[in-house]
Amino acid sequence: MAWLNGGVDTGQRARAQSFVELHRSGCFLLPNAWDAGSARVLEAAGFAAIATTSAGVAFSYGRPDHDFRAEAEEGRVDQATMMRRIGEITGAVGIPVSADLEEGFGPDVQAVATTIAEAIAVGAAGGNIEDFTGVRAAPLFDEVHAVDRVRAARAAVAASGAPFVLVGRTDALLVGAGLDEAIRRSNAYLAAGADCAFVPGAADADTIATLVRELDGPLNVVMGLTATLTMAELADLGVRRVTVGGSIARMLYRHLFDAARELADHGTFGYADDQLGQDTLNELFTRRNRPGAE
Repeated sequence: MAWLNGGVDTGQRARAQSFVELHRSGCFLLPNAWDAGSARVLEAAGFAAIATTSAGVAFSYGRPDHDFRAEAEEGRVDQATMMRRIGEITGAVGIPVSADLEEGFGPDVQAVATTIAEAIAVGAAGGNIEDFTGVRAAPLFDEVHAVDRVRAARAAVAASGAPFVLVGRTDALLVGAGLDEAIRRSNAYLAAGADCAFVPGAADADTIATLVRELDGPLNVVMGLTATLTMAELADLGVRRVTVGGSIARMLYRHLFDAARELADHGTFGYADDQLGQDTLNELFTRRNRPGAE
């Protein structure tokens, strides 16, 4: 763990503080990893920080992501398992990591506070708390309760004494609640202590421009899920940060699915023509090549 018994790992504190500073101005890309290997690949590409993807983590365990289908299914990744994976990722890289913390692994404010504290303990420099319940009859937490949950998250950050970027995510657009509700909820979460608002489902220029204009703080959007604007276009619109969710993980599972079908259906090995070389991966994953390693 990076933060133990009130002590602070100075390297982790410096990374967390640098992550805070990234949110002051400009527009930056925060690609999403799901394990130590994917995190190292993204770090090697030169990104200043990365995020985790709960969907990618879930799929890597052969589990469903947190969504409506999970109502009738057991097997959703639990908090302890997710925290272990986040810790593996933060321990594998020398750059800040923002954690996808879903709804805080519980509906009540104490669950959210505990999740934030544990994310900080395993080295996360930031994290999002969403208002999606996973229940079809009531897909969003009651707004007053959702605000209380963000407030509890902010209190947990303050109690830790660690730099941490708290993101308030609303799934209002994804569940059809509309743009006005997305704006209202986002501003309420910002007022309750979130440092950044996250509105998945905002993918077109007009919607994003409206959010940037109406929100009282920086905006995170997710690309790679639908029609995608470029980073230059998003910067011009005033977006502060851009994530890609589970899209990279799903792309790799697409290749895995296709390779499996080729092997099973045709008995051929064409999938191997584009594989990354063994030496390339060994060199990338050699610990001495980790930034900051001795």
